[in-house]
Amino acid sequence: MPPFPPEDPVQALVPHTLQEPLRGSGSGPLAGLTFMVKDLLAIRGHKVSNGNPCFYRHAEPAVETASAITRLIDAGATLTGITICDEFFYSLLGSNVHYGQPVNPRAPEHVTGGSSCGSAASVAASMCDFALGSDTGGSIRVPASFCGLYGLRPTHGRISLSGVTPMAPSYDTVGFLARDAALFRKIGHVLLEGERNEAPVERVILAHDFFIHSEASSDQVLWAALDRIGSALPKPEHKVIAGEDIEEWRNAFRIIQGFEIQSTLLPFVETHADEVGLAPAIAERFETAAKITQAEAEAARRKRDEITESLRAMVMPGTLIVLPTTPTLPPERDIPDGVSFFEFRSLTLGQTCLAGHAGLPQISIPAGVAAGCPAGLSFIAWPGGDEALLDLAVRLMPLLKV
Repeated sequence: MPPFPPEDPVQALVPHTLQEPLRGSGSGPLAGLTFMVKDLLAIRGHKVSNGNPCFYRHAEPAVETASAITRLIDAGATLTGITICDEFFYSLLGSNVHYGQPVNPRAPEHVTGGSSCGSAASVAASMCDFALGSDTGGSIRVPASFCGLYGLRPTHGRISLSGVTPMAPSYDTVGFLARDAALFRKIGHVLLEGERNEAPVERVILAHDFFIHSEASSDQVLWAALDRIGSALPKPEHKVIAGEDIEEWRNAFRIIQGFEIQSTLLPFVETHADEVGLAPAIAERFETAAKITQAEAEAARRKRDEITESLRAMVMPGTLIVLPTTPTLPPERDIPDGVSFFEFRSLTLGQTCLAGHAGLPQISIPAGVAAGCPAGLSFIAWPGGDEALLDLAVRLMPLLKV
């Protein structure tokens, strides 16, 4: 077991991180491994901050540990740290005005992505073997891509949310990050619950509209990755997935997320408005969320139903959609969470909202390096096809080694 407390060369840990490890059971598939968790998962006797010191001051210590953590400890893994997240998880950048901005070990001049930024940084820096985070709008997939990691957003509901701070419950998932595909699969087998829908991969749909809008600097790397893995997959069929409707898809996500936040995080923010000290961009998002009406939310949910029907009809068991994990490489660290970031956030949510709308599993796999930054390739599977994605990662890892 590595020494405790772990060194933190990338500023990934919160000030209220663990003072002693939560040791694993001593046996099981993850015995001898260490992991860290995003600062929204409950640990008995500890408080969460959800990325905000005011919340931490008012919080009570948890009486039970989050189910996902318990499963990992029972499988032998030891919990060694609590990691920084974007404030109230309401960003994809990987920066927190209160706790700082973790360093991306794979591209130090660029952001980690968020909101599971500390979890991604800790794994990429080898501070631990793997980490837990959450993914509502891309908060596992984006930092996985930016930090050169494997990351899974599971089928909605297949990893327990017990003991996890809710944001937008109809989109919220617990996800995980690792450097190695074989370990990644082991973690998934420990965490995944519910219905497993196995099928051999017989069809791959290439999301043409997302590839053609991918940033030029990463485009060549992703196409080269597709060439390298071509022998392991059926020949991709090029297809337009959303086309000109993507703005409408993205807006439906934004509205539903904001409306659900009215019942989860917004009450605390409004009750403690004088002391919560939100970063300006985060405050603006909460203000926007507060104005969303029931009628707007109902219209957005009808649109989500249409999107879900379309995507689920496309990814019948045995079919995968392949697309870039993000439309851009990681922005530089000094980018403000303001006007220029608005475009980055908007473009990224347009890509990450697909799996969220339809409750589908999506994996981000390291595909290579472009302009000195990692780039991720994603596969979306059918409901319950999580294990097929984990198997795929193992099969593709030797082909994507660079």
